[in-house]
Amino acid sequence: MNLKKITSILCSAALAVSVLAFPVPDASAAASAEMRDITTQQVIDEMGLGINLGNTYESCGDWIAQWGDGTVKSYVTAWGSPVITQNMIQGYADAGFGVLRIPVAWSNMMGDDYTINADYLASVKEVVDWTLDTGMYAIVNIHWDNGWWSDFPTDKENCMYKYTRIWTQLCDAFGTYGDKLMFESLNEEGGWDSLWNRYSSSTAGKQESFDLLTEINQKFVDIVRGSGGNNAERHLLIAGYNTDFDLTCDSYYKMPVDSMNRCAVSVHYYTPADFAILEEDASWATMRSTWGTDADFEQLNYYMDMVKTTFTDKGIPVIIGEYGCPNKNKDADSVRLFLTSVAEAAMSRDLCPVLWDVTDAHYSRTACTLKDSQLQANFTEILAKYGTGAETGGDAGDVNTDGAVDIADATLTLTEYAYGAANLPSSLTDAQRTAADTDGDGKIAIADATAILTYYAQLAAGLNPAW
Repeated sequence: MNLKKITSILCSAALAVSVLAFPVPDASAAASAEMRDITTQQVIDEMGLGINLGNTYESCGDWIAQWGDGTVKSYVTAWGSPVITQNMIQGYADAGFGVLRIPVAWSNMMGDDYTINADYLASVKEVVDWTLDTGMYAIVNIHWDNGWWSDFPTDKENCMYKYTRIWTQLCDAFGTYGDKLMFESLNEEGGWDSLWNRYSSSTAGKQESFDLLTEINQKFVDIVRGSGGNNAERHLLIAGYNTDFDLTCDSYYKMPVDSMNRCAVSVHYYTPADFAILEEDASWATMRSTWGTDADFEQLNYYMDMVKTTFTDKGIPVIIGEYGCPNKNKDADSVRLFLTSVAEAAMSRDLCPVLWDVTDAHYSRTACTLKDSQLQANFTEILAKYGTGAETGGDAGDVNTDGAVDIADATLTLTEYAYGAANLPSSLTDAQRTAADTDGDGKIAIADATAILTYYAQLAAGLNPAW
C-alpha cells in the first residue's frame, strides 16, 4: 500500500469524527527534543520491559584494532553481531519492548585527548535515532570498555579526566535529544577488589571503594547537568556497586546529589549464578541446567523486595539494567520460566527489567523477532497486566504518553487505524496501542478516536469524563 492509500483512509476517518485534518505523523517525531514534566518513576513505568543490544557496540579488544580493517563495522561485528539495521531495532519495538539499552565501548577508535571517533559516535547516534523513532526509550552508557576502570584506585586523576572527556562529548552530541534518551553512568565496574574484596572477612578498604564509586557517579551527574540544554533535565541511570543487589542495597552505597531529582539506580540480576551465568562447571560452582524450585522463587522475591524497600519505596526508581541466562546446556522450559518470572517479579514492583541479549540468543537479528514464541506470549501477558495503561482507567487515551488526552492522541489513533487498514506494520508500541484501544476490544478503530475526542471535549468543557 502507498501513501495515497493511507491518506485516503485517514481522510475518511477524519470526516467520520468531524476532524478536518489528521496527517500521518513524521516518523522522526519520536526523537523530538521534548522534555516532559514527568518523574523518573513515570519514565520507568512507560519503559515496561527492556532489552539490551549486547555484544555489539561494547565489543572491544586490542586484537580488533590489529586484525580489523579500522572501520566501525569491524568493532560492531567482532563479537558475532551482524551490522545493525533499522529493521532489527523496529523488531524490538514490535515485540513489545519499551526500552533498548545500548552498551558502548567508547575507547574503540578513540583519538588523542580521548576524542571519540566521529564515525563511531555517528553509528551509535543512528541506532539511538532508530530506537527513538519506534517510540522506545534508549539508554546509552560507558560499558566495560577494555577494562580501564580497574585503574581508578591507582590512577584516579587520569581515569577521571578520561571519564569527564567521554561524557562531555556525549552530552554535546546528544544535548538536544528529548527525555526518551537516558544516560547511564557506567556498567558493572564500579567496585574495586584492589581496595576491598567482598569475600574477605575484613571491611578494610570498603568505605574507600564505595566512596570512589560515589565520586564517579557524582561527577557524572555534575557533567550532565552542567552541560545545559536538555541535559539539565535529563533522566539519569546511576550504577549500583558492581550493580550487585546486596552491595547496592548496602548502607555504604550512596546515590549522588541531583538538583533535578531525576535519577534511577541500576542493578543487574544473574541469580543464582550457577544457572544464570554458567554454561558448564567451574571451579567455584557446578552448573545448573534447571530453575524453578520453591527456593528459587523465594530467592527471586527476596531480592526484588530488597531493592523495592531500599529504593523504590523511598522514591528512588530502579532499573534492572541486565537480567538473563544463557541457552547453552539449559533446559528450555527453565530458561523461559526464569526470564518470565524475573520480568513479572520486577514489573509487579514497579521496576523496569532489561533483558540481557546477544546476537540470536533470545532475539533473532535475522528474523527480527523473539525466537521463543511462548516467551513472546508471556512477555505480552506481563505487559498487559503491569504495563502502562494496564490498570483500569489507567492511561487510556494518552497514546503519545505526554500526560494528557487531546487531539494529538486522536491523530495517532486514526493513523494507527489507517496503517491497519492499509495492511502496514503498526506505527505504535504495544503500550501505545493499549492506550489507543479505549474500548478494550483488541482493535484500533474510528470509534476509539471518536472516544478520545469526546473525552478531550468534555475535559475542555470543565466536565469530569470517564471511559
